[in-house]
Amino acid sequence: MAARETKRSEKKREIILDAATRHFNRAGVRGATLTEIAANVGLVTNSVTYYYRKKEDLAAACLLRAVEVMRETIAQALERPTSVERLEELLSNYVRRLAAGVTGEQPPLMSFNDIRALDNPQAETVFEAYNGMFRLLRELFQMPELGLDRIEQNARTHLLLSLLHATHDWIDRFEVGDYERVAQRIGAILIAGLGGRPAGWEPTPALETLLESEDEAQREAFLRVATRLINTQGYRGASVEKIAAELNVTKGSFYHHIDSKDELIVGCFERSFRVVRRAQDSGFAADGNGLERLTAVTADLIAYQLSEHGPVLRISALNALPETLREQMKITMERLARRYEDFFVDGMADGSMQVMHPGIAAQLLDGMINAVIELEWWTGGTSSSDAVRYYATPLFSGIFSDPLGEPR
Repeated sequence: MAARETKRSEKKREIILDAATRHFNRAGVRGATLTEIAANVGLVTNSVTYYYRKKEDLAAACLLRAVEVMRETIAQALERPTSVERLEELLSNYVRRLAAGVTGEQPPLMSFNDIRALDNPQAETVFEAYNGMFRLLRELFQMPELGLDRIEQNARTHLLLSLLHATHDWIDRFEVGDYERVAQRIGAILIAGLGGRPAGWEPTPALETLLESEDEAQREAFLRVATRLINTQGYRGASVEKIAAELNVTKGSFYHHIDSKDELIVGCFERSFRVVRRAQDSGFAADGNGLERLTAVTADLIAYQLSEHGPVLRISALNALPETLREQMKITMERLARRYEDFFVDGMADGSMQVMHPGIAAQLLDGMINAVIELEWWTGGTSSSDAVRYYATPLFSGIFSDPLGEPR
């Protein structure tokens, strides 16, 4: 009887985790409630709190389960003999696991977008597990023939992990039966690089083209500080008190320019959209082939991200919005990501880029630019030239290219 009771309890726990994962992925940790999660599986709230006392405990359990799945996926890939085979195995197994979550063959994986919405002690536990997963994936870049130092290993590990997380968010635009082919195309791009040859480029940022007018200086300051806090501490971490304190102004001054927290988030998104759109427009108007114009746009956005004016808002902030506003912001974000496709089409037409799937390439580039602000967490202080060298160049020249961007 005790064994049956234990089995029944474990099954109910898994059912709760499955429902919670779907709900967190849809509404975010901030937007989800235990009552809604319980209702999704026909339980009362007390039945959920019997296993997970607080919502944060449940979110941490969902994230830890996702970390464990990722560790198993990475470990299996590392059994292959070469770096290329390991990468291909990792991508194939990862998208197969995502597909199984969609079809219901296996539980869904929780997105890591909301990992910073947790407070201690849950955050400490999840980040410890996440860091262990990071170290395991880093073994992919520690093979002697690659000749990468620790900073380069960390940077490429973060790049790959960020692109895997981003894939979780955009792959549902494809048929589930096509996920394996998507993985193959991702692998081909990562191995050969977006440029298909050494990029050989240095950042020549034209930041003045990306900045707001002086008339909006005060509101821009609030949005800039809020964006930084949301990216690093989540929606709850970006309190009005913290924003006002960092700018050395009163809360009243904040509310003079911005009416509410939701308006603040929308304003941060719209500011970010303007920056990306301006960089892209500048690239469309510039001379040069497709690759040259795309690397210029990329360098501008990386420089902006790491400058005193940056960063842009990360996709994880979508979960902080009410559902109606979230859909509007998501549509605009997807449109801006698709604008990169024009550069890939031009590059393939003029011969400066290899033939590749422009839609997938655009998503990979957008994912890299979106996540570049996290690079300093893994490599220490990072300048825009460092980010180009350690982070962007491997995406353009090939993730296993040598430290100077030469293909192997």
